[in-house]
Amino acid sequence: MRKLILSAALVAASAFGMVAVQAAEPATAGKEYIELSNPVPVSVPGKIEVVELFWYGCPHCYHFEPVINPWVDKLPKDVNFKRVPAMFGGPWDAHGQMFLTLEAMGVEHKVHAAVFDAIQNQRKRLTDPKDMADFLATQGVDKDKFLATFNSFAIKGQVNQAKELAKKYEITGVPSMVVNGKYRFDLGTAQGPEGVLNVADQLIAKERAAK
Repeated sequence: MRKLILSAALVAASAFGMVAVQAAEPATAGKEYIELSNPVPVSVPGKIEVVELFWYGCPHCYHFEPVINPWVDKLPKDVNFKRVPAMFGGPWDAHGQMFLTLEAMGVEHKVHAAVFDAIQNQRKRLTDPKDMADFLATQGVDKDKFLATFNSFAIKGQVNQAKELAKKYEITGVPSMVVNGKYRFDLGTAQGPEGVLNVADQLIAKERAAK
């Protein structure tokens, strides 16, 4: 698995130097995206779901943020966007549990960028819950509430669910995108950040037309 993750990261790294797929060029299965053999149910029935699988420790995920966030802000009401932390053990699991905790507390959107910056630019590890709580306190998050939520049974259940989703999506690296539980693609297959959004737009339109 580690070799697969590193391989995907190298592909992603080279993808940032590629020219994005032109909007007029149709995305095709087996090339720009993979059609999953076993579709995964969406979390909000009736809406077209777009999932981004990411890791706070991934530099490609960090550099994808300024590209994907404006796109997410403009998504139509029939599209439900959600982030799912990829957890392959070690710091992946720690960061993923932190994200799910912040999401459960309703503060993830307020501190998401700060957490990314702390790990990517300030070189903070943030793998120990107490270190997480200390840092998040500087961002206005209650330390005791964070630790209680982090260690709760509910969050542990969400961690297991996120891990199962990653398996069902058959991801091998991040960032990866999944549309409506059916189509998976990434920076490598879609030829860069802008290409990812182009493929996502096409697959959203495809699913909308199929309704």
